[in-house]
Amino acid sequence: MTSDLSLVALIREASPVVQTVLAILVLASVASWTFIFMKYREIKRAEETAEAFEERFWSGIDLADLYRQLTREDYDTEGLENIFLAGFKEFARLRQQAQIGPDAVVEGAQRVMRVALNRELERLDERLPFLATVGSTSPYVGLFGTVWGIMNSFRSLGTVKQATLAMVAPGISEALVATAMGLFAAIPAVMAYNRYAAEIGRLATRYEAFTDEFLSLLHRQAHLK
Repeated sequence: MTSDLSLVALIREASPVVQTVLAILVLASVASWTFIFMKYREIKRAEETAEAFEERFWSGIDLADLYRQLTREDYDTEGLENIFLAGFKEFARLRQQAQIGPDAVVEGAQRVMRVALNRELERLDERLPFLATVGSTSPYVGLFGTVWGIMNSFRSLGTVKQATLAMVAPGISEALVATAMGLFAAIPAVMAYNRYAAEIGRLATRYEAFTDEFLSLLHRQAHLK
């Protein structure tokens, strides 16, 4: 085995199993970084949308006018906007039916708003399980490559009479590269998962608080004579 311990040489002359492990970890790292940047933009957009919508909602605008504005505007609604649209649409539909009482109208709006809220949270949670999987499994995948590389190094000692450090150093080095690659893939994924999970939790609390406040407004409107 070559005595060149440069990183490129170690990877090039590693065993096929270790090379496969490294390739898997590189692909996992690239995919996780892609999802990290995508999720960052998605959460930031959701926060900005919630901030802008709440400012409009509490500005004193008539709810029917706000509904018409959101349905006319040429962009895809999301987050609080979708929760509001679902609730107000159902509220207006049920209120037009004379046989349905005020409490039933509010309950109907509440049901569709909860469905819309859960749908928005599910959308925010997309790809987070992948980051959790990369963060939890990458070290073990790298450890597998490490163990395999060390096994090959010690197996090669059985064919020689006198073992030297120079003989096992390349094999051990390539094995440790697999461990380092596993950590390189896992650490950013774990950090991103923890951060985004906390931010989504705060958004969920914000969505739920708005839903309760909006239901209070609908309850008062439903009982107006």
